[in-house]
Amino acid sequence: MSEMPFPARYWHRLENGKVQCDLCPHKCKLKEGQRGLCFTRANHNNAMVLHSYGRSSGFCVDPIEKKPLNHFLPGTPVLSFGTAGCNLTCKFCQNWDMSKSREMDTLASSASPEILAAACLQTKCRSIAYTYNDPVIFLEYAVDVAQACAQVGVKSIAVSAGYISAEPRVEFFQNMHATNIDLKGFDEIFYKKICGGQLSAVKETLEYLVKDTDVWVEVTNLIIPQANDSPAELEQMCQWFVETLGADVPLHFSAFHPDFKMMDKEVTPLATLLVARDIAQQAGIKHVYAGNVYHTESGSSYCSNCNKLVIERNFYELGEWHINADGECEYCGQAMPGVFETTPGSWGAKRQPLSFV
Repeated sequence: MSEMPFPARYWHRLENGKVQCDLCPHKCKLKEGQRGLCFTRANHNNAMVLHSYGRSSGFCVDPIEKKPLNHFLPGTPVLSFGTAGCNLTCKFCQNWDMSKSREMDTLASSASPEILAAACLQTKCRSIAYTYNDPVIFLEYAVDVAQACAQVGVKSIAVSAGYISAEPRVEFFQNMHATNIDLKGFDEIFYKKICGGQLSAVKETLEYLVKDTDVWVEVTNLIIPQANDSPAELEQMCQWFVETLGADVPLHFSAFHPDFKMMDKEVTPLATLLVARDIAQQAGIKHVYAGNVYHTESGSSYCSNCNKLVIERNFYELGEWHINADGECEYCGQAMPGVFETTPGSWGAKRQPLSFV
């Protein structure tokens, strides 16, 4: 792949000789040679370019449950990759070595969209995930990969914080089949001080996805002790969730571990995740999970009608399976929201790194 900057979309020139990026709510105004907050988009010869097109921090075949997606092709392998940089500045970032990287050497791997589509077929991946760092900042590359994969029947998954402006949001997500959006908290001050963003923009993306697209949506909330774990905030978030997104959208409460600039916080106790799960269920959310922990009960799926176990999970391993070929509960016939195949996948918890020459 060429290392020349790739022409970017969603920007305009300003009268003062700068260019403004219109990809996300930051609206970075850049002088010649300057990079945006995301580090991958820059002003080059008075035009916006993407420096990470065709380049990655690594490729790996993962279980789809790791994204996390529990209602989209369960048990199947997904080819995962990311680039460098991010358009948020989360102090608790769990992938900071890639998302916070300011070194292009991080992008040591390269692959064209066509090579990635072929790799999905070779590894029997039913889908490809744009993850590890936020794919909205490499929109042009992600869209080209998604279109190449769609031509060979491979579905695309965006693992994103949803921090993207209205116009590019349409193009980006019309090329996706599923997404997990990271709703980092439910307080504007938390978003501004800890994440460097705006909660309102993420809420807009979530509402757009659920109401205006056919993209399968799941949501993750990373719970950080004494930061975003108050019952009042969780109750407020879950109430908004049901009223705006609906009761059928799965919600994952994920355990935090000390990382990056939040080494002073403790690992999220399982009890905290279970309290959050109970709050969400009391609010009416039908499918609520605890993640980043070994706890089969809170990681498994249950029928919202008869409450029986329909998909058993032990972390990334599937156990019992009681969904029929029509995506319904075998016990009572209740439809299970999501995208299911006639039989579950058997990839398990394996992790298979890939490299392309």
